[in-house]
Amino acid sequence: MDAFLILLQKSGFAGLTWQNLVMFAVGGVLIFLAIRKGYEPLLLIPIGFGAILANLPHAMLSASADASALAGGHVMSPLLQLVYDAGIRTEFLPPVIFLGVGALTDFRPLLSRPITFLLGASAQLGIFVAALGAFHLFGFTIEEAASIGIIGGADGPTSIFLASILAPHLLGAIAVAAYSYMSLVPIIQPPIMRLLTSKAERAIDMPAPRPVSKAAVVIFPIVTAVLAALAIPACAPLIGMLMFGNLLRESGVTDRLFKTAGGALINIVTIFLGITVGATMEGSSFLLPRTLFILILGAVAFGFSTFGGVLLAKLLNLVLPERHRMNPCIGAAGVSAVPMAARVVQDFVSKQTAGKVNPLMAAMGPNVAGVIGSAVAAGVFLALLH
Repeated sequence: MDAFLILLQKSGFAGLTWQNLVMFAVGGVLIFLAIRKGYEPLLLIPIGFGAILANLPHAMLSASADASALAGGHVMSPLLQLVYDAGIRTEFLPPVIFLGVGALTDFRPLLSRPITFLLGASAQLGIFVAALGAFHLFGFTIEEAASIGIIGGADGPTSIFLASILAPHLLGAIAVAAYSYMSLVPIIQPPIMRLLTSKAERAIDMPAPRPVSKAAVVIFPIVTAVLAALAIPACAPLIGMLMFGNLLRESGVTDRLFKTAGGALINIVTIFLGITVGATMEGSSFLLPRTLFILILGAVAFGFSTFGGVLLAKLLNLVLPERHRMNPCIGAAGVSAVPMAARVVQDFVSKQTAGKVNPLMAAMGPNVAGVIGSAVAAGVFLALLH
């Protein structure tokens, strides 16, 4: 009986708190949304399950910026804390994700219409609006505000990269907000596009893009990596790996490396990144008012980013020749949720025009530009605050 009582006292059941139970529900909701709704399943399932593991008392499956468990007088690192220390604290995993993203990204739609670079830049408006709001209205520190603002870029790896440096204690909430709003692109963006554009603007059928030479697609990642790193060195880990992955894709002579970067490697890193981010979501640190504020600010950031991209496209149409006018809806794809945002634009415009206009390839230009834009914005914050 004594042995049984000791086992009971040391079991997880004896240590369960209401925060643990709530986080079990939160993890379950994330997994439900991933499976039943198809919302970012490759990330929400690992994050949701990681949140459940982190809230198992005495299981030592949580991770945090300052975690250390003492056992027998020795420091003992839990499994996922090891991954956090080796992969997130060292800023290793997010750039590797960018390597894979670069290998999977085709920059030809952007190179065929270089002006769409501006739409990708303007769609980062929400980053700075949310950062200012978090700092001035909600009382977050400037480092925390910058980490929250980057949610507006709709780029999960960039959000994790910046938060792990500037505000590691907010990593779980920021990652959940970033990936949640990425998955909700089909719900958030269409009403904004409908509000900001007229039927005539939605019906603008952009001409086919001009061909892009082999030399251009090979030179582009090299030049972009060099110029971005020289201008803002803090963004070099993200931009450099993004462009390296793209060079592997476009060179035509590194097929094995390209397939590894865009396949097995990015899948392995995604598993560890997702479950470790989930492991930072312990109930005692996650279930706080600031988490709700982060979710609210994330929605605001995403909305303003969509607004910024569409608005600039409308303004450019005022000065562009009629034959070069753009469908303003493609500006919404400037958030870097690749390729979901471009497909949402395609679906919205196609439905509004009874299938007469298909802007998918035009929307891919600002979409891939948004990946670069969010990484550069993160570099700006790091240069100013770190």
